[in-house]
Amino acid sequence: MTVHFEDLKVGDSAEFGKTITEADVLMFAAACGDTNPVHFNQAYAETTPFKTRIAHGMLTASLISTILGTKLPGEGTIYLSQSAKFKAAVKLGETVVARVTVAALDAAKKRVTLTTQCLVGDKVVMEGESLVIAPSRV
Repeated sequence: MTVHFEDLKVGDSAEFGKTITEADVLMFAAACGDTNPVHFNQAYAETTPFKTRIAHGMLTASLISTILGTKLPGEGTIYLSQSAKFKAAVKLGETVVARVTVAALDAAKKRVTLTTQCLVGDKVVMEGESLVIAPSRV
């Protein structure tokens, strides 16, 4: 799916949900090299404020990329920047719903500013802002 720049409106939004599994954490660590024991060692994780293993924060944030590249704006989108404030940990087995909302449009550059959130239930676990270049018909 692709929403061209010319069809975007402030307030447009899209979501993507994913339950974070053991396999997700293992594959993410293999890709990025982050083997922090809070992600892999339950005994160690029990000594942290989280009391259990947690997913990588950037794994959670990466769900935003899924929306931008496949839903809104979609295929052909160029990701320029992302801010992220992590507000709570995501435990293995929890379902994260990522949401993006168009906040501003720059017609001259075909750039789109989007507010971003990741939630577990009603709890915001990450929030930020993305800047992308949207596909255009012209």
